[in-house]
Amino acid sequence: MRTSYILEWNGLKFSYSSDTAPNRWWIEYTKNSDISIHEVFPPPLLFKEIMNFTPLEALIVGTVAHTSAAQFGKLMSLTKPRMAVGYHFQNDFNVLPAMIEATRKVYDGPLVFPQDYTVFNITKESIRVRESAIDEDVYAQEALVPKITPEPPTESAFSSFITKGIERFPEIVGPLWDEMNEAEGTNFKQP
Repeated sequence: MRTSYILEWNGLKFSYSSDTAPNRWWIEYTKNSDISIHEVFPPPLLFKEIMNFTPLEALIVGTVAHTSAAQFGKLMSLTKPRMAVGYHFQNDFNVLPAMIEATRKVYDGPLVFPQDYTVFNITKESIRVRESAIDEDVYAQEALVPKITPEPPTESAFSSFITKGIERFPEIVGPLWDEMNEAEGTNFKQP
């Protein structure tokens, strides 16, 4: 078995498993979690097909070394979380229906198989599941306090070994400094 965690805070309980097979400690300690996040693998026949495993490999990896969707459903039916979350599988269009079907054979409670960037807002009153609206190509937020212009360095912050290995390319960098000085009315000198 691998590591699992439980976090209890302000009357809420969060349970999280890493890679693991179903185990008695999960059943004993995660009952009535507000959110129960547990790894889950596709049903062995599907796992065999998508991973090109032998039947025995698919059975061992999918039900002994890890937790199949049916085993995941059984764990959730025994521990009764407010929200069951299954992760650690390729959540593709051709896999998700089998995951839901296998889990639902033994578990009928609240269930999510999240994608990357799924967000859970958990309060004592409700659990809200949503997808983040992200833009991976964003600039850093502007400073909230006035910036303090640094003094130009008088010596390198790097070791002499590193400093001796730096390629300065003055023919490239010099014009960049000149351009900035001209545009901003400054007279910065390259360190």
